[in-house]
This record gives sequence, structure tokens and C-alpha cells, in this order.
Amino acid sequence: YGRNIEDTFKILFIETMARLSTLFVALVAAIATLSNVMAFVPVNTRSVPASSTELAVNIKIQVGEGEPIESALRRFKREVNKSGHLMDLRHKRYFENSQDRKKRKIVQARNRKRLERMQKRRMQQQRS
Repeated sequence: YGRNIEDTFKILFIETMARLSTLFVALVAAIATLSNVMAFVPVNTRSVPASSTELAVNIKIQVGEGEPIESALRRFKREVNKSGHLMDLRHKRYFENSQDRKKRKIVQARNRKRLERMQKRRMQQQRS
């Protein structure tokens, strides 16, 4: 053929680069077309935070004028405990499979019902 190996590689390299540049131009044109249609805009369909460790905590207390910081801190801790965020974080600290989660929920429901029954009895005893 009369060509040496370097010339053959140069020709193959030039042809490959021409093909790649054509593909690149086509890809850029496709992205530009799709971006006009807003195809790459992420849709946030849920209001839950994206991260599993991130919580939407919005707990506020009003501190009265002249109120001791200890009582305000105590009220804040009570509100945090009532919101349940710390319990969620505690349960998300380690992986919990669905069977363990189900067992934990059953135990929590049992304890909650028991507490409600106890409070109901106390209310009835106070009335009588």
C-alpha cells in the first residue's frame, strides 16, 4: 500500500475524531432541544426532606419577659419530645428491616393504648 504505520494511525485518528465531533454536536443539539422543554428540571413531588438524616424541624416557643431560661429550656425540651423528631433520628441511626420496624410499631401502639387506658382511669377516678 505504500503507507507506513504512522500514517495509517493518523488517518484512523482523524476519522475517529471526526465521528466523535459529529456525535458531540448531535448530543449538544439534543440537550439544547430538551432543555427548552424543561426535561432536565427536577420535579420535587414530595415535601419530605431528600436526605434520610435531614428532618423538617420547626419548633418554636415564646419566651416571656422576665421568664427564667431554665423554664423556657424545659418547655422547649418538652416540645421537642412531643414532636417525635429525636425518636425518628434514634431509629434511623441503624438500619432496621421491615419486620423489626413492624414489631417496634406494635410495641409502641401497645404502650400508647396502655397509657391512654391509665389516663382514662385517672380521669374517671378524679370525677368520682
